Amino acid sequence: MVIRGAALALALAMAGPAVAQDQCRLALLLGVDVSASVDPSEYVQQTSGLAAALIAPEIVEAFLNGPGPVALSIFEWSGRFQQDLVLDWTLVTSEADLTRIAERVARQQRRHQDFPTALGYALGYAAGHFASAPPCLFQTIDISGDGMNNDGFDPAAAYEHFPFEGITVNALAIGGASRGIEEYFLTEVIRGPGAFVEYAATHDDFAEAIRRKLERELRVMILGGLALPTGQLPR
Repeated sequence: MVIRGAALALALAMAGPAVAQDQCRLALLLGVDVSASVDPSEYVQQTSGLAAALIAPEIVEAFLNGPGPVALSIFEWSGRFQQDLVLDWTLVTSEADLTRIAERVARQQRRHQDFPTALGYALGYAAGHFASAPPCLFQTIDISGDGMNNDGFDPAAAYEHFPFEGITVNALAIGGASRGIEEYFLTEVIRGPGAFVEYAATHDDFAEAIRRKLERELRVMILGGLALPTGQLPR
């Protein structure tokens, strides 16, 4: 992430003040697991948790206090052909934008609930969805799930056959005390420089975990007019 942060800083510096202010800095795509392992109450915990995270003060600040806006999109995934777009690409430029998005997420009605966990298909869908994203300096998929791939091709096949060049894949693993699902996401799912896994022991912890994850993905510092990820000083 130091290299990516330095590259962002250099790109903004070369672009000049006007371009740096207007250039989308990040296209962020959130993928939410709604497979059969997620029961109705857990689904509500996910939608309400994500909605709350999007309007948390630290997340609002991280979205808005950076060098250029963030483009956000959200989809739900489960089986091979069950990927449902909740929010198409939306440029976030104000707190009101985030409030509207949060309200939309909170109202979301689940479309599928009896399908398996086709994680490879979800990743393939996500990669294709970036074709309609606005031009941004960086692209990140933030995918959450509570189980391993058990239907269709696996994440490795998705990475081999879909256009993931320049896309970072982070994950939120929801699992039990053994943390086996976290290890699976670490070894099989995340991809790209600085990619990471956030962990939630149960769906009860989803709201806090997604808030931490969003903050980590969005947080920037302004150093001498340039943007670098938090905790990473220029070298």
